[in-house]
Amino acid sequence: MINIYIVEDDRNILEIETYALTSGGFEVMGFENARDFFDELEKGLPDLLLLDVMLPDMDGIEILKRLRGREDTRNLPIIMVTAKATELDTVRGLDQGADDYISKPFGVMELISRVKALLRRTGKTEQKESYELGNITLNPESRDCIVNGERIELTYKEYELFLLLVRNAGTVLTRDVLMEKIWGIDFEGESRTLDMHIKTLRQKLGDESQHIQTVRNVGYVVR
Repeated sequence: MINIYIVEDDRNILEIETYALTSGGFEVMGFENARDFFDELEKGLPDLLLLDVMLPDMDGIEILKRLRGREDTRNLPIIMVTAKATELDTVRGLDQGADDYISKPFGVMELISRVKALLRRTGKTEQKESYELGNITLNPESRDCIVNGERIELTYKEYELFLLLVRNAGTVLTRDVLMEKIWGIDFEGESRTLDMHIKTLRQKLGDESQHIQTVRNVGYVVR
């Protein structure tokens, strides 16, 4: 599922955007300030960002500049959202690397349409056709896991866990983040659940299990 982050300090607007995009089939995470957004960014990258210009702790244009200056977020699809509708503000955002611009107030259908259009332009479809990792192919739509040309059976949670790791290849995902995103619960006291799923995944992947690496006292990463 496509994952969208929203940085918006107006809680009412944030709730409207979240509801609209969730109803449109997207996974959404909202932030009311830049600090919380950048903290979450260290755990994993979204597929697209909706970024408000006026924020309490950092100007949206400054956030945009920082993201475009980082290697991992240089090509992150970004739509600037603001109450400012002057041509100068639009030009500033686009000049700093925004992919699109939408002014408040906007309709729900317009928002969803802009998001889908940008995802198409940047090659991020709602269901990526497949992910390649060594001799492994994951197809999210059919939920196939092909290893060395043969399909292997994964349970629902095993597949979701592995897909999350593969989608964030190269990024260490902490144990609590994995538990929250896959099981929807706090990590404390549930370490055995995650470890057992990683163990069975490795068994089923055979030699290709080398791609799943343990980062001691932190979590797991796929490389």
